[in-house]
Amino acid sequence: MSETNPASAAESAEVAPHRYTAALAAEIEARWQDFWDADGTYEAPNPSGDLAGDPEVAARPKKFIMDMFPYPSGAGLHVGHPLGYIATDVYARHQRMTGHNVLHTLGFDAFGLPAEQFAVQTGTHPRVSTEANMANMKAQLRRLGLGHDRRRSFATIDPEYYRWTQWIFLQIFNSWYDPEAGKARPVSELVAAFESGEREVPGGRAWADLSAVERADLLSEYRLAYASDAPVNWCPGLGTVLANEEVTADGRSERGNFPVFKAKLRQWNMRITAYADRLLDDLDGLDWPEAIKLQQRNWIGRSEGARVDFPVDGDAVTVFTTRQDTLFGATYMVLAPEHPLVEKFTPAAWPEGTREAWTGGHATPAEAVAAYRAQAASKSDVERQAEAKDKTGVFTGVFATNPVNGERIPVFIADYVLMGYGTGAIMAVPAHDSRDFAFARAFELPMRCVVEPNDGRSTDPAEWDDAFASHDAKLINSANGAVSLDGLGVVEAKARVTAWLDENGIGEGTVNYRLRDWLFSRQRYWGEPFPIVYDEDGVAHALPESMLPLELPEVEDYSPRTFDPDDADTQPETPLSRNEDWVNVTLDLGDGPRKYRRETNTMPNWAGSCWYELRYLDPHNDRRLVDPEIERYWMGPREGMPHGGVDLYVGGSEHAVLHLLYARFWSKILFDLGHISSPEPFHKLFNQGMIQAYVYRDSRGIAVPAAEVEERDGAYWYQGEKVSRVLGKMGKSLKNAVTPDEICAEYGADTLRLYEMAMGPLDVSRPWDTRAVIGQYRLLQRLWRNIVDEATGEVTVVDAEPDEDTLRALHKAIDGVRQDLEGMRFNTAIAKITELNNHLTKAGGAVARSVAEPLVLMIAPLAPHVAEELWHRLGHTGSVVHQDFPVADAAYLVDETVTCVVQIKGKVKARLEVPPSVSEEELEKIALADGKVVAALGGAGVRKVIVRAPKLVNIVPA
Repeated sequence: MSETNPASAAESAEVAPHRYTAALAAEIEARWQDFWDADGTYEAPNPSGDLAGDPEVAARPKKFIMDMFPYPSGAGLHVGHPLGYIATDVYARHQRMTGHNVLHTLGFDAFGLPAEQFAVQTGTHPRVSTEANMANMKAQLRRLGLGHDRRRSFATIDPEYYRWTQWIFLQIFNSWYDPEAGKARPVSELVAAFESGEREVPGGRAWADLSAVERADLLSEYRLAYASDAPVNWCPGLGTVLANEEVTADGRSERGNFPVFKAKLRQWNMRITAYADRLLDDLDGLDWPEAIKLQQRNWIGRSEGARVDFPVDGDAVTVFTTRQDTLFGATYMVLAPEHPLVEKFTPAAWPEGTREAWTGGHATPAEAVAAYRAQAASKSDVERQAEAKDKTGVFTGVFATNPVNGERIPVFIADYVLMGYGTGAIMAVPAHDSRDFAFARAFELPMRCVVEPNDGRSTDPAEWDDAFASHDAKLINSANGAVSLDGLGVVEAKARVTAWLDENGIGEGTVNYRLRDWLFSRQRYWGEPFPIVYDEDGVAHALPESMLPLELPEVEDYSPRTFDPDDADTQPETPLSRNEDWVNVTLDLGDGPRKYRRETNTMPNWAGSCWYELRYLDPHNDRRLVDPEIERYWMGPREGMPHGGVDLYVGGSEHAVLHLLYARFWSKILFDLGHISSPEPFHKLFNQGMIQAYVYRDSRGIAVPAAEVEERDGAYWYQGEKVSRVLGKMGKSLKNAVTPDEICAEYGADTLRLYEMAMGPLDVSRPWDTRAVIGQYRLLQRLWRNIVDEATGEVTVVDAEPDEDTLRALHKAIDGVRQDLEGMRFNTAIAKITELNNHLTKAGGAVARSVAEPLVLMIAPLAPHVAEELWHRLGHTGSVVHQDFPVADAAYLVDETVTCVVQIKGKVKARLEVPPSVSEEELEKIALADGKVVAALGGAGVRKVIVRAPKLVNIVPA
């Protein structure tokens, strides 16, 4: 909104030559930023080499502090982006001042679709635009005075970085998960077991008798990275496959809003499902917000139940159910439309007596199934799972046999069953599941009550309005000649029927997960190339380490081939596939020169952020992923950190089940293979809130520039038109973005830092208000004025002893600020500093050096530039960054007196100054003897006195 800047207005008049102004702040900030860079002030020494010659530093406890990887957008930063970066910087500075060896740096997650789309639109190589964006962002962040160890910074697009991303991929490709050992092992050990006969080859053949293709196919069933034909989210409008997390609830792409379809394509996957239990169990040892842990637990979705086989025409459909106790109530089955058995089971004609409601109006089962599968392919998984009043589906034309009672039950396909959960097939118990109940009503299917209702209804589902679902009821109508569940509770019935299934070889108790394997292919250019080549038989071969990094080639067209967004019957064509000279190569992989074809997909943008914390530790190591000693020092397990990891990781909660889950998965594999000592990447996670801004829209709903909106009489106007105002995100497209450059130019970086930290608790979202920035600007001006003469520029502090009140104010501030900075309560730390500074201003006269210096040290983590300047003006030579944070004298933390409130009938009648140690008996006597209290009682007796020493006395008159 348009406004008059109070700071600018005041400074437009003649000011004292040495007053703290935006111009002086800019000069101070630029000078000290240059000094810190030249001096290496923020360089964190490593235990190998660096610390060996410095035992004093080696003895310090370490603290590894990280921000989530930023993406270098072409739009640059707005003031909402640095919130977390400033917070971690303040915390890191405080940790240095309290004796820690601090590692704090920042790199760039620079692969991804935005740069590629810009390249498609403009012809600019993604590296050119990305590097320009990074340069701009680095300049913006440097201006904020962030104390990063710049030697350790990198970008995921650096070949020397993604060489190791490719190397990790090969470690995963060459590994398998051994459930007996509970960890990943090299595939070479699996091959040796097959060769020796220690492990039987499925089918009973000898390993030596298998062809190269057969061996490759067998090993793909075990590898942690494998290629397979599987249902994927195919987005013709983008020309690429998307992960489930990149598809919106209405079945469209997050980026571009194109339709997404289910298709079967050959793609790379990561077997994250093998680690489901460990990913769940290890959450207990992490210091993460419970909401994030819950999201991961729900995403993994562990559930215990049973696998049951339903015979169908000499084959079988396997289902997973958590309610195996209701097997006797299964009256039909439903398969996901994509289930591989659907085509096999579909007969040429409808069975005699097929109901019209089951056919969907089609002449044959094949016609009905094909039409329905096409319809289902246009819906997202979220849409298919959403509760809908009208259930859809078609009969496949075949019947299954319920194994517990021998009944023939029809087999349908319906979109509310997903191939990605369980086995892609369900036994339908309509009397006791609401979705099955609705489907059964729509398709005139029978229902059988097998769990006795305890809510007053009858046992005839025909009389019900909805299913009866309960885990606290008795089983009925559930018996055959071999097993009876009648009269049992749910838990006991589950155990009995599971045992019976196992004994008869038609099922077993098992555990299922919602988590699916991670789709790891993208049909894009701007991503890490896979270090994989294929021989003439289509067998995948890993490139040797000596051939890494495999760099991206030049291409003429950066875009995947896109198609009609509504045409699901298309196949991806990647940009890399068009460079035939790069794709088709002759290589010697150990058995002589042979022709190969490179993989033309690229890795997803998540790959580079799965391990970047390790590269920060040892960024220039070209011999190994990370030096073991360095990794153990910064990230190894220790007391209070059973799984090791980064000490503090700050970022948005939106990455709960994407980046955070993927990074944990990669860490566990690297740990299992002995490359690192920490099975978890991030010990403590903190989610910062969001800086919001008002969005102003005209009558068409179009955002108008917020800076040009005027407020008049409680309404908002833009170019003479009344506009609406709502609080929302800040961004260029919403025309409400404020850049940090603007605020730095107007007030200085230290003011911006203070304002963002003072706006409220760090984990809470808050609205931006440019007019409120002036408050923190004035705090710095008062601080400066308390130490520097604005007319002469001379330091005015004196060596005299401060008075008692000032000493108490000082040490209370030290104690409070120290605790607040440790607890990341930066807003209350600033309030305490402000209170002390105001005390000095009101006291008048010269400030004692013994107060001024601790005050400068306290504000140093928050406003480092002005603190560094004042510290040196006070006569010190060493940087304020590495000074010890002041320690409070406990003697000054205890008040000589406290204020006690005296109430009569709940109303305050007196305030007494009493010793903090006053007893309840003494306090009662003092209160009853007080003149104001005596007058308020007016001679009335006292029925009761409630004392809460030393701060409250409540008197109840007779």
